[in-house]
Amino acid sequence: MRNVVVSGGSRGLGLGISKALARAGFTVIALARTEGDLAECPALHFVPCDLADIAALSGLARRLGEEFGPVYGLVNNAGIGLSGILSTTSDAKIEQIVRMNVLSPLTLTKYLVRPMMVGRGGRIVNISSIVASTGYQGLSVYSATKASMTGFTRSLAREVGPLGITVNAVAPGFLDTEMTHGLDQKQRDQIARRSAMQRMATIDDVAAAVEFLMSDRAANVTGTVMTVDAGNTA
Repeated sequence: MRNVVVSGGSRGLGLGISKALARAGFTVIALARTEGDLAECPALHFVPCDLADIAALSGLARRLGEEFGPVYGLVNNAGIGLSGILSTTSDAKIEQIVRMNVLSPLTLTKYLVRPMMVGRGGRIVNISSIVASTGYQGLSVYSATKASMTGFTRSLAREVGPLGITVNAVAPGFLDTEMTHGLDQKQRDQIARRSAMQRMATIDDVAAAVEFLMSDRAANVTGTVMTVDAGNTA
């Protein structure tokens, strides 16, 4: 059984990804501060942690290895999407977003990719966003952090590719999650109308993309960004 770690895996998109991977036969370890809805999913394992505590991530990786064995896959899903105009966003809030959306996934990957390198195989999927390439008013800091994941994905793919490890990103469009609850119905309708499919993508759509990239079918897919947005950026 292959172990896959999903950060922020207890609710929203992370929970959808966790469930999809568990159905596909992976042993899924969901990392989050709270268990969320995982109590209803006996196939999933919950490990409580504060992913913003960068100094604790090495110990977390060691604990996962001791409790579950080598990690085969990692989904860097956890993140925060606080909105606000850059000129009025506090330095503390900028630091909070960068810490959670950039420093945390890079550092967690650093420690969890090591057993993959020893085992000469594995999968890493980073959750980005379409705003990394399109931009969106009030999300300049968030967009910057998600754009950084693209460069990280492509460079790390070259570093670890010779060891049989693939690294890819999935860039969802606007989904019905906590991160988009600030959008009113008019904004949601506008997003749907400008999409090729005339609708918004779903959590299940994104989870299916992650499941594919984790599978053996994607053995030669690496360094890519897969967009899942119902054609919003087409």
